[in-house]
Amino acid sequence: MVDINNIFSIDNQLSKQTTITEQDKIIFKELSTFLAPYDDFQKKAIISNSPIIKCIAGAGTGKTTILTKRVEFLVKYKGVNSEKILAITFTRKARQEMQNRLLKNGIIANVETFNSFSEKFLQKYSHKIYGKQTKVLDYTHKQILFSLALQSLNITRETLIEEYFKDYQKSNKSKEELTFQLIDDCFFILDYFKSKNKRLEDFSVQTTSNNQTAKTLLMVCKQLENSLKLQGLRTYNDQLLDVIAFFTKNFLFIPKFEHILVDEYQDVNNQQIELLELLAPKNLFIVGDPRQSIYGWRGSNINYLLDFEKKYPQYETIILNKNYRSNKKIVDIINSLIKPFNLPDLKSIFPEEDSCFLYEFFSERDEFNFIIKKIKEYKDIFILARTNKQLQELSVLLKNKNIPYTIKKEDDISHYSGITLSTIHAIKGLESETVFIIGCNEQNFPCKYSENPVIDILKINDYDKEQEEKRLFYVAISRAKKNLFLTYSGKRHTNFINEEMIKILNMRSNTNNHQNQNI
Repeated sequence: MVDINNIFSIDNQLSKQTTITEQDKIIFKELSTFLAPYDDFQKKAIISNSPIIKCIAGAGTGKTTILTKRVEFLVKYKGVNSEKILAITFTRKARQEMQNRLLKNGIIANVETFNSFSEKFLQKYSHKIYGKQTKVLDYTHKQILFSLALQSLNITRETLIEEYFKDYQKSNKSKEELTFQLIDDCFFILDYFKSKNKRLEDFSVQTTSNNQTAKTLLMVCKQLENSLKLQGLRTYNDQLLDVIAFFTKNFLFIPKFEHILVDEYQDVNNQQIELLELLAPKNLFIVGDPRQSIYGWRGSNINYLLDFEKKYPQYETIILNKNYRSNKKIVDIINSLIKPFNLPDLKSIFPEEDSCFLYEFFSERDEFNFIIKKIKEYKDIFILARTNKQLQELSVLLKNKNIPYTIKKEDDISHYSGITLSTIHAIKGLESETVFIIGCNEQNFPCKYSENPVIDILKINDYDKEQEEKRLFYVAISRAKKNLFLTYSGKRHTNFINEEMIKILNMRSNTNNHQNQNI
């Protein structure tokens, strides 16, 4: 495990932070129409000639816009063939958005996710790789294979649900929702062991508790593994693993790109890095934010961003720290939260507004009743929670009050109106005028329990969970543009809310004024 504070200090000492040269200013002036909306360091990121660039871009600094604009610059002003450029995003939504932006400017470029890039080659050379036609597993396939696995083992779905989930994990969830999660977790186990280059049989060795549950899951997963091979089906993780294996044995088939640009580099995993190394571009532009690395639990490795200089010693660092999203008070709060990471502070371009609050409540019901009353004052609202359980309980109350809302799922459309309920993981990359973060107590930040039993069973501990939870809190706060409400009930607020943050926040106590009555 990495001491993240030390790593950030080392990275700052070794980084080659760029400066704006006189030559840069001349180019900025010559391209004034093209670069007009951007600040100097954004402009530098767009036009820099350095072959290897690490762009550290904090929340709200326009990193995806800069990535897109750099592709446009390479094509229009550097004469690079767009077919020789590959831009990699992390979600289908981000990929579509970037493609659309480029098309508006007359550019058809290779914009892919790691998975979509891999799948194109697997389809093109399917018979060479597999010896037969194969296809990617979808959820219908998962349901069918899961049902067949249970039948062959003479296990009922109800029995496995009871064995697998704890009572709090089943709370407010239908049988269908629990089945959906159980199926996903079984396939997560398959992918997890493949990504670690381990056999499924190692599953029972890795688990030291919940032995009976682990044994049952192992039997189910073995059935699923056999069915996938028999049916010619591949998981999303297989896409990367199989294309890596193909390129490793067939170097002549590896496509040659002059420029590769990678978004969200803080979230890359081992297989994605292995694929990038096989592609071996002469020009590599990565953009990421160490403050927003929140997927260690599913395999991402922040060290690829932090230790970038080990692989690429001759690189240029460009730091984007002007926040174009949030008012000054919100930016001051997130700067205080992540101060131990030793990164440059973000700077808001907006004035300070007295619109950030910390509310304490006697009970969670009081907390939810306050939110239901308060949201009537605003239009564009995110209500964010650490866990789905909190959202489900709040959604019941909203339904009872006939208050319409949307529940945000991962990789959905990016535009919402009214009230959106979401976990913090699912809302990453989006923003709202007003943000409520509920349950800001020691139980939820850092989260004391997991909604996914598979994480506890597998004992996934090769990342710093507390640091990741703090970064998750940063992601939540930095979604807010104008108004921020942190609410909690229980003994005290999370330790993530430090004394400096409390001085900025308006702290209100509602513990002596119960609001359990109907409102």
